Amino acid sequence: ISEALCSYLQNLPLPPSLPLNRSNYMMKFSWDNYKRYAWGKNELRPLTRNGHIGNMFGGLRGASIIDSLDTLYIMGLTEEYNDAKEWVQTSLDLNSNGEASLFEVNIRYVGGLLAAYYLTGEEMYKNKVLELGEKLLPAFNTPTGIPRGVINLGSGTSWSWGWASAGSSILAEFGTLHLEFVHLSELSGNPVYTEKVMNIRKLLNKIEKPHGLYPNFLSPVSGNWVQHHVSIGGLGDSFYEYLIKSYLMSDKTDGEAKKMYYGAMEAIEANLVQKSPGGLTYMAEWRGGILDHKMGHLACFSGGMIGIGADDGAPEKRQHFLDLAAEITHTCHESYTPTKLGPEAFRFDGGGEATATRLSDRYYILRPEVIESYMYMWRLTHDPKYREWGWEAVEALEQHCRVESGFSGIRDVYTMTASHDNMQQSFFLSETLKYLYLLFSDDDLLPLEDWVFNTEAHPLPVIRRSCAQDEATQDKTSSE
Repeated sequence: ISEALCSYLQNLPLPPSLPLNRSNYMMKFSWDNYKRYAWGKNELRPLTRNGHIGNMFGGLRGASIIDSLDTLYIMGLTEEYNDAKEWVQTSLDLNSNGEASLFEVNIRYVGGLLAAYYLTGEEMYKNKVLELGEKLLPAFNTPTGIPRGVINLGSGTSWSWGWASAGSSILAEFGTLHLEFVHLSELSGNPVYTEKVMNIRKLLNKIEKPHGLYPNFLSPVSGNWVQHHVSIGGLGDSFYEYLIKSYLMSDKTDGEAKKMYYGAMEAIEANLVQKSPGGLTYMAEWRGGILDHKMGHLACFSGGMIGIGADDGAPEKRQHFLDLAAEITHTCHESYTPTKLGPEAFRFDGGGEATATRLSDRYYILRPEVIESYMYMWRLTHDPKYREWGWEAVEALEQHCRVESGFSGIRDVYTMTASHDNMQQSFFLSETLKYLYLLFSDDDLLPLEDWVFNTEAHPLPVIRRSCAQDEATQDKTSSE
């Protein structure tokens, strides 16, 4: 009887409050340790209990603070949020003179400050983000208007990454500016930000695309593709995400974004979507017509992306897209074994299925993409398995990544004895924990019809022109 009862109790669905409270507690634990050991630095090194600055943000500091503002606010961690707000007010110095990634500064700092402003209405955030946005504009001073990847925030000088093929710009970098830059124009009243990102679109629409695919490397000088490597994972990923999200954020008025997204999806399905011998659906990478049967953890966001795009394609394809989204999300869940955390990349050749075959691919750095897709698929289907999978991830993070003074990535997801990498990434606070919290929250917390998440999980409001126009008409009528 006791065994039967035990089995019954174990199979009962978890009360949502338990994981909800747990993700809130994990956030507080991460934040408290960051504040204690790394305050004002970009990220916490939890094993050595000190701060990390790095070289991605061009001398900007407090990446974990900016990335956490909206998460703390949404979770109701009021005291912690107020500490973060005070730091932004008194200590966020935008007059830096270092080499910054345009992409990283945009998604973390611009996105984080925009979300904080829209959630709270605090003018201070608006002033800061407009000051920062202006510093990013010189990166677009190229013969084509395609921005270079690195910018000195002080001098405005920009250049391409040394590792990027032939001085090229990266699709996922110059293609992941649209949401934030449209909102910069909204807040500033200056159309230049929207003009910059619309010019990128114009060029992409004009040039020929191999088999309808968008390669990852483009020359900002000639405006031509540099090599034909296509990936839905790193180097390509968030470009596709921002197409469908631009359409949704425009209150479904941005027809060009819609056309580009569904056109890209058609090419992806025709050329990249594969089925493994074991029946797992995955997105291969494409190198000049040759498929590489590998999928990165970064590509696991695509389950959620395809899900939120299911409603607005051809009506007869709605269920097809939902099924594809579920299949991709299932594949990514299958890669989460035996620690219930997933590797940086996994393969489908050499006899393996969703398995990292190289030692160098076995690490997990607290990435959010799989949990992100769980959250979206839960919201879209309410299938309880997505919450169950999310709870598996919570338990795995607690067991393998939590250390005495924070959370750390691990070097090998296939060993139960963790070797930690001593880094609590800022995106863990911004994305991983926020998506976990939203997975177990009611759907009316940041409802998807009103908010779009940037690629760092910072919520930006849908821009409803009709409401603004109706109000303007009413005001005019009243005054007359």
